[in-house]
Amino acid sequence: MFGLGQAQAYVLFALTIAALAVEAYAFVHALKTRPDAFAAAGKRTKNFWLAVTGLAVLLGFVALGGTILFLAIIGVVAAGIYLADVKPAVDSVQGRGRGNNLHQGPYGPW
Repeated sequence: MFGLGQAQAYVLFALTIAALAVEAYAFVHALKTRPDAFAAAGKRTKNFWLAVTGLAVLLGFVALGGTILFLAIIGVVAAGIYLADVKPAVDSVQGRGRGNNLHQGPYGPW
C-alpha cells in the first residue's frame, strides 16, 4: 500500500539527489576554474573553494541515506554560496558568463 509517508520519503530522496547534483556542479566548476581567476576576482583561493565544495559533495552523499538530513542542508548552502557569489565573479574574470559588458547588471544594462 502506498501511503503518505512513503510519498514523502520519495520526495525527500528526490530533493536530496537534486541537492547532490547542485553540490557536484559547484565542485566541478571550482575544479575547472583557473587558480588565478579566484585571486583576480578578489575571492578566496581555489584550494579553499575546492575543499568547501568537496565537503559539500561528501555531506550530500552521506545524506542520501536519509538519516542525517541536516548535512544535506549544510552542503547545499555551501554550494549555493559558491554558485551565487564566487562563480559569477570568476566567470567575469575569465570572460565567460553574460558577455563582457562592464555595465551589465543582473537584469540588463545600466
